[in-house]
Amino acid sequence: MLNAIIVVTGTLSGAWWMTCLRRLPAAQTARSQPSVSIVVPARNEATTLPHLLASLAALEPAPHEVIVVDDGSEDGTAAVASAGGVDVHAVPGPPEGWLGKPWACHEGARRATGDLLLFLDADVQLSADALPRLVGARDDDGGILSVAPHHRPDRPYEQLSSWFNLVTTMASGAFGPVDVRRARVAFGPCLMVDRRQYFDVGGHARVRDDVVEDLGLANAFRSAGLPVRCRVGAEVVSYRMYPGGLAQLIEGWTKNVSAGSMRAAPWPVLCAVLWVCAAVVVSIGALQAVAGSSRSAWWVAAWALVSTTSWWALRRIGRFRWWTWAAFPVPLVFFVAVYARSLWVARVRGEVRWRGRSVPVRSVGR
Repeated sequence: MLNAIIVVTGTLSGAWWMTCLRRLPAAQTARSQPSVSIVVPARNEATTLPHLLASLAALEPAPHEVIVVDDGSEDGTAAVASAGGVDVHAVPGPPEGWLGKPWACHEGARRATGDLLLFLDADVQLSADALPRLVGARDDDGGILSVAPHHRPDRPYEQLSSWFNLVTTMASGAFGPVDVRRARVAFGPCLMVDRRQYFDVGGHARVRDDVVEDLGLANAFRSAGLPVRCRVGAEVVSYRMYPGGLAQLIEGWTKNVSAGSMRAAPWPVLCAVLWVCAAVVVSIGALQAVAGSSRSAWWVAAWALVSTTSWWALRRIGRFRWWTWAAFPVPLVFFVAVYARSLWVARVRGEVRWRGRSVPVRSVGR
């Protein structure tokens, strides 16, 4: 009986929370279009940057300017950006007390001249109509608009991000059923702000040593009484996470989870935990059924419930292959293992290697 309660409650509460995901509105004709400066912090992004620059070249209308901030790259990132015909701003290593990405974003924002700043990670791609849709989703009272990009995993190991995408999207609380203007988080890969408001609240200088600077920036805007809105990328904003191999994927999720897990909203976190618990219970129960120690019919139905809800949710946030939901225990075991590793990193080791640098990790935000 307890197993049934956990499975049904966990899967349905998780699926219900995922119904709150909101997409960007369709592009609308505006009487005036604010100028948009695109700022791309880039460190060792020579392989991913061409895809972003190609998508930016196809934007209609074109942005006011595109600034690529080369943060001490060692792979020819600056040359790739220059070949793409954009403004390249090379910066030295971050000063004492700064981390690399906040420093690069800060320097890019200082150089920008547009009305709006659009910060994009180098692995992001935009659709041709992305700018008016982003601007249209940002109401007149300003604040932050951020987008969780649609994940485009390519190689088989990248499919192992499925449960991380599910859990972080849900646990962020960015897409709750109420208070859509006061999200607790922002998504750094795609983040639009008014340039004046950005500097008024302190910008990235305020989160200079924050591993998850997007969460810190959202808190700064909220503290200033400014709205924070989040959307999912769908067909407009997408990215391919961690194309550099399994080791990069593990380090990336270790960094993000260990640094950001304690800042999430409690109710969506509870829903995410229940969903994970339901999947774990079904995985263990299915093994017991195969061994003949429990009723197989019940566990077949429970497996179908978890698989179906996982399929429905994953298709809303990425392009994942069938086995990520049909054989969900495989990416689930990976998720649990990396999550356990992130706790060890946050509490014992205290740092991860990222982009050739040692990055300190704090599990609890300010």
